[in-house]
Amino acid sequence: MKTFLTALAASTALVSPAFAELDLEKDELTFGFIKLTDMAPLAVAYEQGYFLDEGLFVTLEAQANWKVLLDGVIGGQLDGAHMLAGQPLAATIGYGTEAHIITPFSMDLNGNGITVSNAVWDEMKPNIPTNADGLPQHPISAEALAPVVEKYKSEGKPFNMGMVFPVSTHNYELRYWLAAGGLHPGFYSPENITGQIGADVLLSVTPPPQMPATLEAGTIYGYSVGEPWTQAAVFKGIGVPVITDYELWKNNPEKVFGITAEFAEENPNTTLAVVKALIRAAIWLDENDNANRMEAVEMLSKPEYVGADAKVIANSMTGTFEYEKGDKREVPDFNVFFRYNATYPFYSDAVWYLTQMRRWGQIAEAKPDSWYDEVAKSVYKPEIYLEAARLLVDEGLANEEDFPWDTDGYKAPTPAEDIIDGITYDGKAPNAYLESLPIGLKGEQTVVGTEVKG
Repeated sequence: MKTFLTALAASTALVSPAFAELDLEKDELTFGFIKLTDMAPLAVAYEQGYFLDEGLFVTLEAQANWKVLLDGVIGGQLDGAHMLAGQPLAATIGYGTEAHIITPFSMDLNGNGITVSNAVWDEMKPNIPTNADGLPQHPISAEALAPVVEKYKSEGKPFNMGMVFPVSTHNYELRYWLAAGGLHPGFYSPENITGQIGADVLLSVTPPPQMPATLEAGTIYGYSVGEPWTQAAVFKGIGVPVITDYELWKNNPEKVFGITAEFAEENPNTTLAVVKALIRAAIWLDENDNANRMEAVEMLSKPEYVGADAKVIANSMTGTFEYEKGDKREVPDFNVFFRYNATYPFYSDAVWYLTQMRRWGQIAEAKPDSWYDEVAKSVYKPEIYLEAARLLVDEGLANEEDFPWDTDGYKAPTPAEDIIDGITYDGKAPNAYLESLPIGLKGEQTVVGTEVKG
């Protein structure tokens, strides 16, 4: 039905000059997504007619989980998808599965949070300083959680937390927060892919929409996830978000749009057309100080997209974030889709994900700095992005000054004050960065059995 409606709408839009811009190799496309707020560029590009403007007849299909989604792109059932940034990188280096996936478009910055159950929050609160108004001071360090974890350990109870996928931002952010507070989130090894070797806190996979119910059931004591499933815990009264990823690492990269390298090679003009539509969607989402966000919330609340209550989605999508019930604070950059060059696929973003894979043993052996750069450049494709951006500027649909034309693909080092542990990140020096982190693999270290060697 959706494809039919798209085709019907296209019949009334044939006068669009954009149809003559590119000779499309393929015009009927199916894209996958997971029911999260940050799939918004896909929904907006569809609902606002930006795909149609490019002559693209697109079907959007929600996927059951991240593995199914990735397999769909690799197998060709999906032409592309809203992906975890770690997925194209992991697939390309052969971790979990092997396929050359690329990204010509970064979908957003920020947008995640870490939540704990009400019971755990009650135990954490005495360890958290308060503001003059009596509300907790943010950001909240995992140091406040450490005594709770120790108490559970002494009672013989494992402290379980959920994340959405082994190579997800959520896994790495939760690990980063725990490690910054002195809690070990565990290592991976080639023989043991649980990620729980030597862990103080045991992390396991739960699909995003199931997070609140899993927390309520007591199977996990907390989780890291994207919206609206953090705010859903607040609305249901079952948990408290303790930190956003904006507080963990200001304006950190989040999801990407992933396609196979083969698709891009066989369909270069179609790929450009898709990226053009997604850039326009991102611009619309952020323009005029987020003036379109309530309209976007209504779109996303539809069952075919995120399907959550509009009030829950709006709680973070419109520039606020609610921690404890009633503790709603202004966080205008909780969701960023275009400003701060959010859509540009920076190599330094790719390198950060690779450092976290190495830090926790998913990359089992040491790699030189040159390897990180080579992998980043094989997966992240800013040249496609900039070609699409140039077309939009030439068509009067985007502003020249909104794109980083002269960058070498690496952001300036993230200053210490923008990261929870106060450690600077420089994408051009991945091994020096790994050495600077107090918990995690360094140098030639490897995980053998239950021990770190080297």
